Amino acid sequence: MTKACRKIGVNYCHGTTKINLWCPNANKVAVLKPKDETIIHLEKADFGYWQKTTDLLQPGDEYFMLLDDKTLPDPTALQQPDIHQASKVANLHAFEWTDEHWQIPAMQDFIIYELHVGTFTPEGTFEAIIQKLDDLLELGINAIELMPVAQFPGNRNWGYDGVFPFAVQNSYGAYTGLQELVNACHEKGIAVILDVVYNHLGPEGNYLNDFGPFFTDKYQTPWGKAINFDDADCDAVRTLYIENVLLWLRDFHIDGLRLDAVHAIKDFSAKHILAEIKEHVDAFNQEHQKTHFLIAECDLNDRRYLEPLSQNGFAMDAQWIDEFHHALRVSAGGEKNGYYEDFSGISSLAKAYQDAFVFDGLYSPHRKKKFGSSAAGLAGERFVVFSQNHDQVGNRMLGERSSQLFSFEMQKLMAAAVFISPYIPMLFMGEEWSASSPFQYFISHTDEELIKAVQEGRKKEFAAFVSEEEVPDPQAISTFEASKLRWDELNLPQYKTMLAYYKALIQLRKTHPVFKSTQRKGLKAYADETRQMLYLSRSSEDVKVLCILNFSAKQQSIQNSEIQAYGLIFDSADEKWAGHPVGEDEISPTAIKIYQSNL
Repeated sequence: MTKACRKIGVNYCHGTTKINLWCPNANKVAVLKPKDETIIHLEKADFGYWQKTTDLLQPGDEYFMLLDDKTLPDPTALQQPDIHQASKVANLHAFEWTDEHWQIPAMQDFIIYELHVGTFTPEGTFEAIIQKLDDLLELGINAIELMPVAQFPGNRNWGYDGVFPFAVQNSYGAYTGLQELVNACHEKGIAVILDVVYNHLGPEGNYLNDFGPFFTDKYQTPWGKAINFDDADCDAVRTLYIENVLLWLRDFHIDGLRLDAVHAIKDFSAKHILAEIKEHVDAFNQEHQKTHFLIAECDLNDRRYLEPLSQNGFAMDAQWIDEFHHALRVSAGGEKNGYYEDFSGISSLAKAYQDAFVFDGLYSPHRKKKFGSSAAGLAGERFVVFSQNHDQVGNRMLGERSSQLFSFEMQKLMAAAVFISPYIPMLFMGEEWSASSPFQYFISHTDEELIKAVQEGRKKEFAAFVSEEEVPDPQAISTFEASKLRWDELNLPQYKTMLAYYKALIQLRKTHPVFKSTQRKGLKAYADETRQMLYLSRSSEDVKVLCILNFSAKQQSIQNSEIQAYGLIFDSADEKWAGHPVGEDEISPTAIKIYQSNL
């Protein structure tokens, strides 16, 4: 069967190179090969596109785009080793895939592991991740979520400053390295989710606007101009991003995309760009008889993002719930400033278990308005929850993990709170062994003025934060190096203990008939704020569980009437996880007990 090819950019496909670039305001467009100064003139086509089919560009060749009197890299390039220098031709179809029999797990079965390629291993490459897949399998992971890999300035970045959306970061292993990783994951039964950024581009090396009106002045995002999804000439912009989605699914066999901050995608078209993307993914799934997911990061608590296309929704398969995280952190004794001020601890956490959205039309003091809509009727697998993620760790001044903020026992309780939920659980890399390394904000820009602006902006952001510590310099390589996981910690007893605990939790999640279900019907959550205790009951057809979470620092009594029909199946204070178990009618400080009853 002939492999489909990307419809935009410079594409080596079926033995020849086809070029199709959108440059609506140019009078002439050509490709320059700097090695021998060959110039390939493109022909003007309809709607601002310029095209050519040629054998003069082969895989590995460097090239620039010539727009009238400008020499520029190709913003749609598939290889861009230096964001300010020549692009390179890639052959995406040379890789020999061996995953033809791969079938992605059902979304309700996902155990997601979020990782940053550059700091997950000492090497910071796709190849190095492959060497750790057996560790993740042993943990119980069946899906990894890669933070963005689109080419960014230098070698150190979270990925949200990407400026070449089709090029895979060269320092990670470029496009061939990503293909190798995905293939290796599929061979081991692990799905791959890729974080993509469709709400903005980074500030350095963003050449898209030299080619056409890719941005609009109609809106602003927290990171600059909004991408032009609904203004004049937006059709080609929408096509570019739809082609980007299909690239990851078709040419990299990515199983799902996590769409960054979709609330910052501004589009008042009759058909929102997310809905159009979903239509194309559905068509791709149908054609290839495969399943691919779209997971949105959204802070609007708007069920329209999850509603089907037939009901004028955007039909995202799932979305992150930051509110679960916020409620959990406050329950654990975390700070209550900023957006945390809206959350009252275990009563908010009980509502998150019960209703998914904590604010579903309620008044939000932080926002000073009523906020959100009801998530009633939406299955649990439509939501992803976590006790940590890259944002909630890295956006702190010092990038502290839970391991640096909470006691060992509280970390265990927080982890359990995620896995007993009816939602999809997600871990942040290293969480499973209580990694000690922070995850700080880092960059490697080359523009000195931009570097200074980022450094000063970071200091200003935390100016009111009282600490003896200095704000880590985002540009310093030491900030990046400090954020790398220290895998040798797993040789020490306390880290081994936490890892064993996480394995037990994940095993319970994957095998217990109640916890492996994402059924929300019949779930009941009750908060005893006086004693800082939370009770969660869930059931399957013939099994009922009662989870008792003690967020207080005191040993608490359990009424015999509460558990008399149940048998204990899990205690986070079990001594095999270095805890201090107490009697049957007691629960240890900062612990969870899980009881089971046959219906």
